[in-house]
Amino acid sequence: MTEHAPQIDIPPSFLALYEPSGRSKPTAPSTQVLADYELCEDMANMLAPTAADLQFKLGVTEQDVMERCYSGLRTEPCVLNDAQSRWVVQRMAEILSWPWQNLENVVKT
Repeated sequence: MTEHAPQIDIPPSFLALYEPSGRSKPTAPSTQVLADYELCEDMANMLAPTAADLQFKLGVTEQDVMERCYSGLRTEPCVLNDAQSRWVVQRMAEILSWPWQNLENVVKT
């Protein structure tokens, strides 16, 4: 009897980080993409309650919290690259049911 690892569906929004425009094959091995996805998904889930608490305690907007989270993710030493950091903030916003469609205006580079 063989054991099967659970199948993890990586969302297209994350896969797009590894598929440059015009290419359909990821630029990294599937094991690396999966490991990166798991890290980013875990990070978003860990940040969500902290972000909601920050918004409540400081009385700031969701946009302000997303900007602060992004800045924190980009502080050296950075664990995530820029695209991954943006994805984490977007995913965190999705978890919190916050609007994230204008993330480019929130995340200033």
